[in-house]
Amino acid sequence: MLKKEQNDLLTQTGPGTPAGRLFRSYWIPALLASELADNDCPPVRVKLLSERLLAFRDSQGRLGLIDEFCAHRGVSLWFGRNEQNGLRCPYHGWKYDHTGQCVEVPSEPVESGFCNKIKLKSYPLVERGGVLWTYMGPPDKQPPLPEWEFVLVPSEQSFMSKRIQESNWLQALEGGIDSSHVSFLHRGDLDSDPLFRGAKANQYNLRDSRPVFEVVESAGGLYIGARRDAENGNYYWRITQWVMPAFTMIPPRGNHPVHGHFWVPIDDENCWTWSFDYHPTRPLSQDELRAMREGKGIHVKYLPGTFRPFANKDNDYLIDRAAQKSGRTFSGVEGIAMQDASLQESMGPVVDRMKENLVSTDNGIIMARHRLLRAVKALMDKDAVPPGVDIAHQKVRSAAVVLPPDQPFMDAAKEALAVRVGIAHASV
Repeated sequence: MLKKEQNDLLTQTGPGTPAGRLFRSYWIPALLASELADNDCPPVRVKLLSERLLAFRDSQGRLGLIDEFCAHRGVSLWFGRNEQNGLRCPYHGWKYDHTGQCVEVPSEPVESGFCNKIKLKSYPLVERGGVLWTYMGPPDKQPPLPEWEFVLVPSEQSFMSKRIQESNWLQALEGGIDSSHVSFLHRGDLDSDPLFRGAKANQYNLRDSRPVFEVVESAGGLYIGARRDAENGNYYWRITQWVMPAFTMIPPRGNHPVHGHFWVPIDDENCWTWSFDYHPTRPLSQDELRAMREGKGIHVKYLPGTFRPFANKDNDYLIDRAAQKSGRTFSGVEGIAMQDASLQESMGPVVDRMKENLVSTDNGIIMARHRLLRAVKALMDKDAVPPGVDIAHQKVRSAAVVLPPDQPFMDAAKEALAVRVGIAHASV
């Protein structure tokens, strides 16, 4: 369990908070590139780490991420006109460029230089792998751009979606590194979801619901190994990657694309769940892309014009009690992503972790919390660079392997847990 002060320390990420400073050490996903597809397109509201921001693409294609509110009277610039290399407030015409610099105050003489004194808070916004990334920390500590494998493969080999999750980021992350629930919560979908079915691994998940966990620290976070029985006395290992603070990669199944998440705080009670699928050696098929867009696998269907899932707490996630009773779905909620989200949100916006009763299959969660607490303390006390900032920590893969009982997974799967260009993931 976590004491209340520890829970608050990790779940509060606004400006000036320790965990907020931790997140501000990294490049984090802010928008899909498709949300700012064209020059001078409408601006987009962005809330990250409890800061209300506005993103836009100017007449020259330059990307801006600035304070949402005009420095004059506090009007939301979402109502602004995106024109001639700047965003103009509709209230009194104050205009800002992509860096947040005020470039025109119509009511004041140009020679006064008044507008030169006005600059909104702004952050860099960079397109990489179909995602617009931002860095919200001190400019002199800006790290290199992210080099996750899914952003570096050709665009036809990767797919990204995002959704709003109505819980704190840590609850979502902890679900992402918990391999034991697959044998229960998702058991009705392993052989029916088009992005999971047909893999030999599904049989091991369904047959052995008591995985043994071994967790090993990595340079960037944790290797979380979940061991289940396979044939002939061998073990099936699912090895999840967690890279600090909020990246998870789930072990692959068969020749399906591999997938994972970023869990990025919107504020202290909501987060963005970013979900990626990619294959390192081939384009995604049209059937795979169609399934992803239709909300299969780790993706969801949206309410029209939003990134809020169609199934949500206001409609009880469209739970089907008959399907639950028949066994077609174990939880009665359709879709792997919403099965996870429904239960994580059911805990409340920020779960009281003092009421928990953790067991051996929670070792990955326990160690992740300890690693986060240590990193926050080192950052605050020593200004130490957190794990995961170094791009070398990002060149990792998850893996699924079958091993003899005398082979430690870290030794036998060492090569499989690192990016190997032109070689597919180790999968079962």
